[in-house]
Amino acid sequence: MSPQHGSNLALPVTDPALEARLSERLIEVEKALYGHVQSRFPYVTEAASHLLDAGGKRFRPLLVLLAAEAGEHPTADEVLTAACVVEITHVGSLYHDDVMDEAALRRGADSANARWDNHVAILTGDFLFARSSELTATLGADAVRIQAETFTRLVEGQILETVKPGPGADPLAHYLDVVAGKTGSLIATSARYGARFGGAGPEIEEALAAYGEIVGSAFQLSDDILDIASESAESGKTPGTDLREGVPTLPVLMAQASTDPEDARLLELLAADLTDDDRHAEALDLLRKHPAMDEARAYVIARAEEAKALLVVLPDGPVRTALESFADVVAVRSV
Repeated sequence: MSPQHGSNLALPVTDPALEARLSERLIEVEKALYGHVQSRFPYVTEAASHLLDAGGKRFRPLLVLLAAEAGEHPTADEVLTAACVVEITHVGSLYHDDVMDEAALRRGADSANARWDNHVAILTGDFLFARSSELTATLGADAVRIQAETFTRLVEGQILETVKPGPGADPLAHYLDVVAGKTGSLIATSARYGARFGGAGPEIEEALAAYGEIVGSAFQLSDDILDIASESAESGKTPGTDLREGVPTLPVLMAQASTDPEDARLLELLAADLTDDDRHAEALDLLRKHPAMDEARAYVIARAEEAKALLVVLPDGPVRTALESFADVVAVRSV
């Protein structure tokens, strides 16, 4: 276990006092997480701790802690519990994601399905969802309702990802629903929980939840752009990985909506098997030059601005600045 420290915070916090408080509380969250995934049976504990051991940015619990700073009692015990709820829910979903994707690695370590098997990975994810539900129950009936609604959307997003849009449906709208469900929903709840249990008023809670939904989805969409645009030396990832695997992403879907006859070759390639290196390289080159890239960037920037506009209900100060800065990071990283 490697607790998070200030310089490694997943959100851009420039105020030294706020950074120090969040770093200390994130260490408390990290310790609590390991306590919450303990089982009576060592085998279950080992499996449930596996992806926690692999690390992660702990972005969702950090957002809980930051949103709580908008309230009158940001250090309330309920805030810490809520931070654990969202992270355990997120980690549980990763076990299921890896089974669906047949992934061999997660965060640089063997995925649970690779280390054990699919059955263990699925049931471990279920165990973590159960633990997050137990924790949520201590936060009251309304928190249980919010968690249930969030989990419904998360699973809907996972299911929608496995199916193509129906006849006459807009592929881009379908994809945006997937992203909102899989990514936006839990980040929205993270911000909502922080505001609520930190003692912020209803107006701030609703604004931060809406902010979380938008900026969380936009962050995933900026990843889509980086998958095409970045060089491996810059991002640490192999460019065009989603493209090679046939995973629909924002710039690809925008390009596929083109009716320009000059795009015929690109559309032909996007409909083909791109595991072939030559076809993949050609498609990547054409896509990088296509107006869809700027269209996708403009969409993400607009969403980031929309998220920032919601923060007007917060007073000027380090909390609002940190949240605005994160929206800026989302926009800039796609440019």
